[in-house]
Amino acid sequence: MRAAVLRGLDLLPRPLDPVRSIKLKLALLLTVSAAAGLTYFALATNWLPIVTSATALGVGLLTSQVLAHGMTSPLREMTEAARAMARGDYTRRIRATSRDEVGELAVAFNQMAGDLAAADQQRRELIANVSHELRTPITALQGLLENIVDGVAEPEPATLRTALHQTERLSRLVTELLDLSRLDAGVQAMHPVEVDVADFLDAVAEEGAVTANGSGQDIELTVRHPARPIAVHADPARLHQVLANLIDNAARHSPPGGTVSVAAWAEGDTVVFEVADEGPGIPRDQREKVFDRFTRGDRAVGGGTGLGLAIAQWVVQMHGGTIRIVDPPGGTGAHVQVTLPRHGATPAATTPPPTVEVPA
Repeated sequence: MRAAVLRGLDLLPRPLDPVRSIKLKLALLLTVSAAAGLTYFALATNWLPIVTSATALGVGLLTSQVLAHGMTSPLREMTEAARAMARGDYTRRIRATSRDEVGELAVAFNQMAGDLAAADQQRRELIANVSHELRTPITALQGLLENIVDGVAEPEPATLRTALHQTERLSRLVTELLDLSRLDAGVQAMHPVEVDVADFLDAVAEEGAVTANGSGQDIELTVRHPARPIAVHADPARLHQVLANLIDNAARHSPPGGTVSVAAWAEGDTVVFEVADEGPGIPRDQREKVFDRFTRGDRAVGGGTGLGLAIAQWVVQMHGGTIRIVDPPGGTGAHVQVTLPRHGATPAATTPPPTVEVPA
């Protein structure tokens, strides 16, 4: 009964919502109460006619109840919504029409509820995606080992290379998940130093060629050095991780015998790194999505975890730079550019950016 009465009162208008201060609302409420008290005094002393005094008293009491209910109803709504959130229901929202402190609290509460709902959805999708990514190589590896044990397949070099490929995929996924958890927690330390761009490109390209050839990817890796010696203030290990991931993606998506090029040049106070391949490219409508977690796009061809580009984007943002996919000059292939400030990130840019949303 009481709940039904409260729900009915919630439908009443809130005449004090335009008032920007709860203190002024309380003052108005006290004024109404004082008027009701004076009316009662007049009624008790026969100072006013009985009918007029009773009417004034009733109106004063009724008005004070309506005003008080309108002031406190957002707080009751927040209490009910908080209890619902404790049960896992993040759909409740507070009617935030008041312009005072309680209204600001209601707006903040709604924003918090929305953030919690998004985080809960991301958590569920993350568990589902990680389970799927782990299940694929584990199932393949289990089937391969069962065939060897049952005598269906022989432990030949080709079979063992397949098993090694699946274990490497598992290892890469676990490593990237650990990196992602550190980035999410904001505990990924940065150790920026002056990095010579030409020497850095040679080291990254050399390792990339060895990795690609070791994985059976028939590609040619070329390096284009800057026209003049330049340096960039960055964490060499993290920057190496970014370019190594871009080179690995380019090698996996390039046709047999294709060329992957790595280049760098100076543009004002920034340094631009570019990794290009001769593959099918990335459609315009997918260029932003490929930086989301567990998104590999239509051009993915096995081996990828869908986490590398999300981590690369975060590392670049921690350096105060940007990463984007640009139109290839010849119309084919994918060209990924990383732009970093030559003298390091500003203090605001080194703050870990918001979590990249897991795509639905």
